[in-house]
Amino acid sequence: MFSQHAKLIAAMIEYDKGDARRIQHFMKVHDFSAAIAALEEVDADTAFILETAAILHDIGIHVSEQKYGSCSGRYQEVEGPGEADKILRQVGGYSEAQIERVKYLIGHHHTYSDIDGIDYQILVEADFLVNLYEDSASKEAVINAGERIFKTNTGIKLLHDMFDI
Repeated sequence: MFSQHAKLIAAMIEYDKGDARRIQHFMKVHDFSAAIAALEEVDADTAFILETAAILHDIGIHVSEQKYGSCSGRYQEVEGPGEADKILRQVGGYSEAQIERVKYLIGHHHTYSDIDGIDYQILVEADFLVNLYEDSASKEAVINAGERIFKTNTGIKLLHDMFDI
């Protein structure tokens, strides 16, 4: 693990203090993202951005709940980038280009059309792997997600192996 990500994880755990469910969620999405990126042989710079985005991907939830009374993906995409910007600058060590790409990924991680990069694709797949499990999705829902969402060989294999489809 990059030491920068360890610092960011510690900051996110403090940010989500008392919300063990959400902390567990982003840790799982991070781990799946890192594994898929490694097995897909994603370049180091892209993997770094992906892992950063995976740690922060749901950072807009608390603000969305406070502002809109909902944590829907649409609101997370609106509120997440601003919250991510704050924490990335607080932790430090990120370039402007990295911050902008992370904010873009967070602002689109519930949008499944026009996926514009391997980092975006892997983030979506990792989040689906975790959400399908956490939501106790039906076999039909898992198969449907596999057909509609998953594109990487590694993501497809993990989905099939995890859910025995």
